[in-house]
Amino acid sequence: MPADKPSRLAESRKRRLAETSAALTALQFGPKQRNETAAYTLLALLDLRPNVSWADAQAPLRGVTPVIDFIAEAYGVRYAPNTRETIRDDAVKFFVEAGLLLRNPDDPKRPTNSGKTVYQIEPAALALLRKVGTLDWPLALQKYLASRESIKHEIARKRDLARVPVKLPDGSKVALSPGGQNPLIKAIIEQFCPAFAPGGVVIYIGDTENKFVHLETAELTSLGVTLDSAAKIPDVIVHYTKKNWLLLIEAVTSAGPVDGKRRKELKELFAGCKAGLVFVTAFETRRSMQSFLSHIAWESEVWIAEDPDHMIHFNGERFLGPYPDVLPK
Repeated sequence: MPADKPSRLAESRKRRLAETSAALTALQFGPKQRNETAAYTLLALLDLRPNVSWADAQAPLRGVTPVIDFIAEAYGVRYAPNTRETIRDDAVKFFVEAGLLLRNPDDPKRPTNSGKTVYQIEPAALALLRKVGTLDWPLALQKYLASRESIKHEIARKRDLARVPVKLPDGSKVALSPGGQNPLIKAIIEQFCPAFAPGGVVIYIGDTENKFVHLETAELTSLGVTLDSAAKIPDVIVHYTKKNWLLLIEAVTSAGPVDGKRRKELKELFAGCKAGLVFVTAFETRRSMQSFLSHIAWESEVWIAEDPDHMIHFNGERFLGPYPDVLPK
């Protein structure tokens, strides 16, 4: 009877949620990663509706917002837009770390913090989950768990191939997450530094995946600087030891040049530094610089990667050096 349809749908949704939580338990996820939100997230990434067989699970590419939309439409549970971080932190993040989901398989070079980030069920996990509720499930689960570490290793290997390798002036290397401003940061380290701070020490490099991917704490301490992890640190910090200058460099692809406000922030953040401060904004191209020209702070410098042998000096009183207000006392 039509009146029974809502109750039958509710029962189907409840049953599917219980099946999914049980599957996540069997996959050895902890209580937080097999709760209701995590289960709904997995169902969205399998495109699995309440009355669809597990054997028909799919592997769509979905971002967090489409996941929220699917859960609301298929399961009647509505998450507010401001819960995106909860879904990302309580479910997606752990599924990715466990190798259950792939991040940006369509474009491995997409930045981690991109608004276009999408996720997809990993092929071996999809094959396994299509067997939920069948006689093949126990043996398939056993084989999958035995191979999980090798699956994670292969995912990590492919992810590493997309990372941005950077060679530091001392010959050591660091790998940055793909995309975003990191190719520009690579150019700063490998082209700007040899040209304008030869023999300098790269003290800090920031990364979207790891804020402190490279940090020379002892060098900073010797200069009288202590950085709070919550502080808004410039993308690259270089100590040009020959002239005792500390170059504070912002890599700009979409936002964040050294404008008047940012210069003041950096001056306060590095107050007491025993080296003179030099403020640099780096761009990839002249075209990418154009929309920021009116914002660049006086008494700062601009470097453009496509013209690596040149600098633009705002207020040409001197050539690449600290101004009186930021000389060490």
